[in-house]
Amino acid sequence: MIEYLPSILGIVFLFIVFGFSHSILASLWFKKILAGRLGNKIAFYRIFYNIFSIISLAIIYELSPRLDVIIYDLQSPFDLMILIPQFGSLIGAFVSFKYFSTKEFLGIDQIKRYLNNNYSAEELDERMSFRIEGPYRYCRHPIYFFSITFLLFRPVMDLFYITFLVCVILYFWIGSIYEEKKLIEVFGSDYSEYQKHVPAIIPYKLFSPYTLNKK
Repeated sequence: MIEYLPSILGIVFLFIVFGFSHSILASLWFKKILAGRLGNKIAFYRIFYNIFSIISLAIIYELSPRLDVIIYDLQSPFDLMILIPQFGSLIGAFVSFKYFSTKEFLGIDQIKRYLNNNYSAEELDERMSFRIEGPYRYCRHPIYFFSITFLLFRPVMDLFYITFLVCVILYFWIGSIYEEKKLIEVFGSDYSEYQKHVPAIIPYKLFSPYTLNKK
């Protein structure tokens, strides 16, 4: 396994570069600098950020060295059974997306408001709202959770995929920390209180869902 260590470290390094650049691009201080220079044209930043994320992730995937070492290969019927939690994860992710504006997330609504002369640079690149509904009552980042479980449950696992998966999990975990610093700055004590009662990514408090008005 030692002979694969340089390749593994290469993948990790690429993800560090990816994560560092995205942390800067997603930070409030960077967006405020852009807003000061671009004014309400920052409305186009969100869609740029999403396109850049997809392209840069694809580049990292292509540049990453392939490690075609099979960790496991499930045989029938287990190869089909493991697709059940994967399908459930896909449904969970779609349900989670229902509880915030997908068009706002993608950057479409921002451009519409700009074209209608109804965009303020103070919004930065999105109009944020704080709602605790659905799966967000059980964990603060359900989309991260369902994305991880979707990627985790697969009938064949090789060394390249598991290395990539560990990097994705670490990216979600570290990214959530930086994201929540921004959310605390925006929503203050309401979000801090939410953090105290609701797990970050793993929903281990399934029998005690949280609501904002909880005392």
